[in-house]
Amino acid sequence: MDAQGRGRADNIDPADQWVLNPNTGEYELRLSPSAPQSSVPGPRRAKPRAPGGAARGRGDAAARENRETREMGQVRGGGNVPPQRRRRAAEPETPPGRRAARRPVKKKSKAKKVLAWTAGGTAFVLVAIGTAGYLYLKHLEGNVTTTDVGDAAKDGFSKDDAFNILIIGTDKRTGKGNEGYGDSGSVGHADTNILLHVAKDRTNATALSIPRDLIVNVPDCETTQADDTKKVIPGTDGVRFNTSLGQEGRDPGCTMRTVKEVTGIEPDHFMMVDFNAVKTLTTAVGGVDVCLKHAVKDKDSHLDLPAGPSKIEGEQALAFVRTRHSWGNQGDLDRIKVQQQFMASLMRKMSSSDTLTSPTKLVKLAEAATKALTVDKGIGSVSTLKDVALELKKVPPKNISFVTVPVVDNPTEKVHATVVVDKTKAPSVFDAIRSDVSFTEVKKKEKAAKDAAAARLKGTRSEPSEVRVRILNGGAEAGSAQETLQWLQTEEGVLKSENAGNAPAELGRTTLEYAPDQASQARELAALMGLPGTALKPGKSVTNSQGVPAMTLTLGKDFKGAGIPLTAPTKAPEVDKSTADKVQCAS
Repeated sequence: MDAQGRGRADNIDPADQWVLNPNTGEYELRLSPSAPQSSVPGPRRAKPRAPGGAARGRGDAAARENRETREMGQVRGGGNVPPQRRRRAAEPETPPGRRAARRPVKKKSKAKKVLAWTAGGTAFVLVAIGTAGYLYLKHLEGNVTTTDVGDAAKDGFSKDDAFNILIIGTDKRTGKGNEGYGDSGSVGHADTNILLHVAKDRTNATALSIPRDLIVNVPDCETTQADDTKKVIPGTDGVRFNTSLGQEGRDPGCTMRTVKEVTGIEPDHFMMVDFNAVKTLTTAVGGVDVCLKHAVKDKDSHLDLPAGPSKIEGEQALAFVRTRHSWGNQGDLDRIKVQQQFMASLMRKMSSSDTLTSPTKLVKLAEAATKALTVDKGIGSVSTLKDVALELKKVPPKNISFVTVPVVDNPTEKVHATVVVDKTKAPSVFDAIRSDVSFTEVKKKEKAAKDAAAARLKGTRSEPSEVRVRILNGGAEAGSAQETLQWLQTEEGVLKSENAGNAPAELGRTTLEYAPDQASQARELAALMGLPGTALKPGKSVTNSQGVPAMTLTLGKDFKGAGIPLTAPTKAPEVDKSTADKVQCAS
């Protein structure tokens, strides 16, 4: 396209180029008849002869060439129009009275692909990445900001495993209009924190809110400086969770490590947004529906809404999630519940037909979401973020549970301002998430496989002295393989065992692989160690250091120590929760 044509095209909204085809009921990308045409001429063609031998008129040839140029521009979505290809041979003459059949160009509707990506359940801001990533992938790549958090995050994303993403909302104030919210000089603390766990079978997901005023021990944290050098920021005990980000220069990797310290659940990746994200995302979807049990006019957040349903966006949406003195006991825990209700509503709006069938909203949503996000390098490309969204949309909204870390008031304070983990209730919540157990009733896709796993524990068992096993560390604490070896040999009489070092890759769950003729040995070792049937993997044996076939025990991240059973919970504890499909009114 020449300079003159390009100047006109820049004023065209990409969403306006999508046109509803009444014959198919789908949106198709079409340029308007007034769209600028290429000024680059195609190569000359020999003038075809009419049946009577006379040359066709110049006007007919020019009209045909212009028509083909327009059609090619429509197929290619309005980009630079390449020259026409030369014909390989002279075209056959068209019989009199018949028109030459034009072979249709099969082009799958881009809108159809977009809808395929977004149909069904979705979650949070990730939906926007999946919905519009295809439209202009390279452009969106430049919107996403990445942060190197070292080994705090995984190098890539697996579509076949359960995954944990830490969603961080910071209190950093950037951009016009954010000066009125609290400390305008904030470096960006971890103000809102949600650990999103998505089950391996995609039947359910759990969004675990972590209070910003939770007292925790922040561990030592290695961070990457602006000049790419590494710096270890010393940890701090007995501080608020929100100081795990920003304070002393801590990055999101420090927050990820703090989550693991508190819950025992290791985040695989992080996504971080600031205040602007709430305003831009809600505006992009045309507002989010909320409900209030009583009217609110908050002088601190400037929220002003009547009782009942309302639609909010921009500044009002930000005020809604920032308000704390108008809910319940005016504390952070009640604000968390309201934020969970807001996020569920935003998720429903993003996945609604009103959004998915509007190219204009999809384009705006993609722009807003990618510009708002800061992520780790493992998911730093739009194509990877799209993959994350595709996996998330498989989860039914009714099985996306919002829960909060069980806490109690800090006993060291006379005036309660902070909270601590409830040691009687929280461990079972953390264990359920680690074990991939849903907080809602779901129909398991692999009941037959589950029954088969339980059956592996039934049958004859060998004597401990006959159990031959190699032990590898596949993600457990350092020294776990040697600790287990010593325990098996000195406490349980499993003398034919050896430490085989580190496994080639880390595993989330401990596994025991064995050959068919070693099943009785596997059942005995499972009984000694408290392994569930799902840990037993029928396969093949491996030759040990003595050249004798042996089983392979790989200790995963779930390993708790020698002699501590690894039997996973089968049911999540009863907790105060909400689900993404339910409309609730803030109170």
